[in-house]
Amino acid sequence: MQYARVGSALRRLTSYGRSVGPVQAGAGVMAAAAIALVALVLGLAGAPRQARAAIDAPIHIVALGDSLVAGFGLRAADSFPARLKKALAAKGLAVEISNAGVSGDTAADGLARLDWSVPEGTDAVILELGANDALRGIDPAATRKALDAILRRLRERRIAVLVCGMLAPRNLGTAYTQAFDAIFPELAAAYNVLLYPFFLQGVATDQTLNQRDGMHPSAAGVDVIVSRILPKVEELIAQARSLRAS
Repeated sequence: MQYARVGSALRRLTSYGRSVGPVQAGAGVMAAAAIALVALVLGLAGAPRQARAAIDAPIHIVALGDSLVAGFGLRAADSFPARLKKALAAKGLAVEISNAGVSGDTAADGLARLDWSVPEGTDAVILELGANDALRGIDPAATRKALDAILRRLRERRIAVLVCGMLAPRNLGTAYTQAFDAIFPELAAAYNVLLYPFFLQGVATDQTLNQRDGMHPSAAGVDVIVSRILPKVEELIAQARSLRAS
């Protein structure tokens, strides 16, 4: 495009030269050509820098989830998104993480608010939904359908995703737990996205890492989750940068 504009300008100047005489025209064309060439060089030199700056800008991550993301019972600074951002910053990774956790949300609730919870400009999503579905005994087929729709829409938007798996309470019976537990690895494989098999790995059932309700992590529990999931989030950031550059 820049080459075309320079060529067009030179053609106009050449036409002008035919009307004013060869001496004046020659000087004018030479001066204009020099100016156009400098502008072209500067423009071409600036374009790679601008592209590199866009690629290197902080990655925008949305943590889309329920109370486990929202930070139920915790200070905002101790929520999963806040502690994760701090851990990533300590590794020199520039990210912005939005806390899109809503206590009590099911997978269907997350789907219903997807467009405004994951705004334009989002590079990556940490998807943590399903715990409330299991606690309420919602049909695993319904949970799968909602999560599938979320993943499909995020793929259409070229947003990198990390799926956080969940396990159903074992008192719901073998048939239910098998159907529910399989949702997360199967959908992650179907959409070729990253999977962290169990969001509460190393924290669930440990009274020292949970609040009094036994279900929500304490600040110490959040730190355990962050330390365990961190390598997967680093992979997510790398994928997001790759998508941004492509």
